[in-house]
Amino acid sequence: MKRAPVIVHPPCSGGRRVTLRGQDLGRARRPGDVAAFLRRAGFPAAHLAWDDTGVFEWRDGGPDVWYTP
Repeated sequence: MKRAPVIVHPPCSGGRRVTLRGQDLGRARRPGDVAAFLRRAGFPAAHLAWDDTGVFEWRDGGPDVWYTP
């Protein structure tokens, strides 16, 4: 099974770590941060679909979860 290139790691008090093909892009606090990281990394993010499992793997919560309770 092919792994999604973008992994949004589990939420913590500082947001969620984002990696692209294993490279750490930073810690996101909202979906806009993820999009900005991807643009800076040269990833074609013109029409991001957060639910596209071929692109994103959301660990421990989807795009609506950013911090631990």
